[in-house]
Amino acid sequence: MDNITPLLPDDDHNRTLVANVHPDDWVNPVPTCRYNLVVIGGGTAGLVCAAGAAGLGAKVALIERHLLGGDCLNVGCVPSKGLIRSARAVHDARTGAGFGARGGVGITVDFAAAMERMRRLRSEISPHDSARRFRDELGVDVYFGQASFAESDCVEVAGTRLFFHRAVVCTGARAAALPIPGLKEAGYLTNETVFSLTELPTRLAVIGAGPIGCELAQSFSRFGSQVTLIEAAPRILGREDRDAADILHAAFIREGIELRLGVNILRVETRGDGKAIIMERNGVTEEVLVDRILLGVGRAPNVEGLNLERGGIAYDAKVGVTVTDTLQTSNPRVYAAGDICSPYKFTHTADAQARIVIANALFLRRQKSSALTIPWCTYTDPEIAHVGMYEQDADAKGIEVTTLTVPLADVDRAVLDGETAGFARVHLKKGSDRILGATIVARHAGEMINELSLAITEGLGLSAIARTIHPYPTQADAIRKLADAHNRARLTPFVKRMLSAWLAWQRG
Repeated sequence: MDNITPLLPDDDHNRTLVANVHPDDWVNPVPTCRYNLVVIGGGTAGLVCAAGAAGLGAKVALIERHLLGGDCLNVGCVPSKGLIRSARAVHDARTGAGFGARGGVGITVDFAAAMERMRRLRSEISPHDSARRFRDELGVDVYFGQASFAESDCVEVAGTRLFFHRAVVCTGARAAALPIPGLKEAGYLTNETVFSLTELPTRLAVIGAGPIGCELAQSFSRFGSQVTLIEAAPRILGREDRDAADILHAAFIREGIELRLGVNILRVETRGDGKAIIMERNGVTEEVLVDRILLGVGRAPNVEGLNLERGGIAYDAKVGVTVTDTLQTSNPRVYAAGDICSPYKFTHTADAQARIVIANALFLRRQKSSALTIPWCTYTDPEIAHVGMYEQDADAKGIEVTTLTVPLADVDRAVLDGETAGFARVHLKKGSDRILGATIVARHAGEMINELSLAITEGLGLSAIARTIHPYPTQADAIRKLADAHNRARLTPFVKRMLSAWLAWQRG
């Protein structure tokens, strides 16, 4: 926890970033009273807690050990999506012949320029999370240093004790490691170090075919790396809709990504300038030789150094801080939000939980985390977005479902865009239009899922979507088509006979 990886390279963009989110000349304030809320951790959950509470009149202290903005700004959402956008531009230029754009495979890729663009945009976004903004505009006391509970109502940072009425732990999570023999000696990248690269690896192995691994595997392949994606499970994105994962699997094969699925990594060997990954599959040993290894195998909670025991806060070193449905810890004065306590490790979930903490900790509300409708999206190409239940979730709860699917090949705009590899799918409670869950596979699925998330959150059935006019032509028209399919299914033979009889009577 004490050895923090610096942001590299040391250029103007990264210096600007650090000057915003952890200024070298920062002087911690002197506490003048007991705080309404002490926030430990300056990632998404912590920043939303601090800004929201201060905006409502609370006296707030915000403690950050390293960089404000947390993973999302510095080594997560922001840099990864910047990189994905550049890789998508490369792919579009390379595959544009079918649209009349000549040049194709002969284009030149400047990886260093793409990474410089990412760093520049990250630094331009960073003022929103800056220490001076929180101090000068929002009135938050910002402290840098390792927070440690001294008592059940007191946190110590940099030799200063902060007493609180309520506190919230928002220390997030970090990239998890794997105990593979030889991996540490060979060296590997994670999301915390991969965005420091300035040279494109010629051969890259990505271990872990979850969302992070798939997103970065596709991006580096599009830049020109020879990418091998390695996964212990028999398929990529094992938690997602099988049909959705299969579409992405096919896309990876088309784009030249080598998939090694259902393998057990035995060891990593260093061979000259390369690294050999030795694997076993179905009793047969195989290996792949690469220049760099990128590990994307999940997250580990940041619980070390907090002295949680002294604060009376129960936790699990592998899972994180234990909370109730109202996000309260075993210490009734202390709450938690975000990756430190949630199985849904998304920025938008951390934001939503922070809002629950403000209501519950400061205003005696009883809002529940389980009431949240949480969508998510894997930002590959095509994207895979989901909200609510999968069919197997409903089956496990004994809920019968009706599943409707509209292929993008049936959507005019997707045909015109040349983006027909995908679908929109909903699971309805059988015999009703109540939406239990939905999956969308499309180039901008993350933008399209919101309509279905709103419907689930507000209890709007698919019939409400059918009554909503959708602009034509858009790929989101697939969602309206789902609603039309539901309405057609309601037209039973009996109903059709009754309508036909009525219309025949009208004809006289």
